[in-house]
Amino acid sequence: MLILSADDVRKALPMKQAIDAMKSAYAALSAGNAEIPLRTRISIPTQNATSLFMPAYVHTPDTEALAVKVVSLFPENPAKGLEFIQAAVLVLDAGTGRSIAILEGSSLTAIRTGAGSGAAIDLLARKEAETVAIFGAGAQGRTQLEAACTVRKIKTVWIFDNDRKKAEEFAGTMAGRGPIPSEIKSAPTSKQAIEEADIICTATTSQEPVFNDTFLKPGTHISAIGSYTPEMQEIPAETIKRAKVFVDSRLAVLAESGDLIKSIKSGLITEGHIKAELGEVYAGSKPGRQSGSEITYFKSVGVAVQDAMAADLAVRNARTLNLGQEINF
Repeated sequence: MLILSADDVRKALPMKQAIDAMKSAYAALSAGNAEIPLRTRISIPTQNATSLFMPAYVHTPDTEALAVKVVSLFPENPAKGLEFIQAAVLVLDAGTGRSIAILEGSSLTAIRTGAGSGAAIDLLARKEAETVAIFGAGAQGRTQLEAACTVRKIKTVWIFDNDRKKAEEFAGTMAGRGPIPSEIKSAPTSKQAIEEADIICTATTSQEPVFNDTFLKPGTHISAIGSYTPEMQEIPAETIKRAKVFVDSRLAVLAESGDLIKSIKSGLITEGHIKAELGEVYAGSKPGRQSGSEITYFKSVGVAVQDAMAADLAVRNARTLNLGQEINF
């Protein structure tokens, strides 16, 4: 069995390849070439935490992927000097069921989530988009930014976080890395972050909208990857009502995302407001952006096909690059 550490996973999952893998994963999901039960959620009330169990089988023209991820979200961990997200991915041989690898899952989750957003940006954002605003200065915000800068020639970056010091640290750490511009601006207000933004990525655990709808300019694309429970909400309902809505999985977002659940319960939209799954856009069976003035909104709660495809890619790359540690199992 191959064991891949967080550092190994980061080396084995370059963002551009990960974005391509996410497009294939979404397409397989929308085409019915994947088996993914709704993830099992276990609450840990004493820690205000949640553990999620996410199995998936995916079949594409190029590969078969079979894996299960266990990811735990512990909001009190940072105060203990630990990461908010704790995770591991078990990879199985799709031909035999044999366990072949275990991957550190937090790094994989961050990369595949960023790559999923990158796929949406590539398919839905205006081609000339050059200014991005990131909400949330954590690990997810970092890969959101990397992905945006991988698929668009970004010139200006704004970062907003309720913790201004954390935002400034984000700016200092991420500036100039890979395709990211050498200057990142820390915004004192959400208004300043988004009023000129072509692309907005939200990666928070907020239970109320992180910006005001009136601040958005026409033609903005929004990738929202927080709001993974019915109680959470990052995006104003008014924005969702006037946006073209795309999702990773209709079934998953309607069961889990407060952004959409709250908008539907309030009567502002119906389930029919969802235009398409991103896999349908990638496959060409449904249209994406159709004008430069449209506001497009991609809602992702994360689906297990992403983990299976990312893990499959990471294992193949790791073997080529001689990464990780092999053990008898």
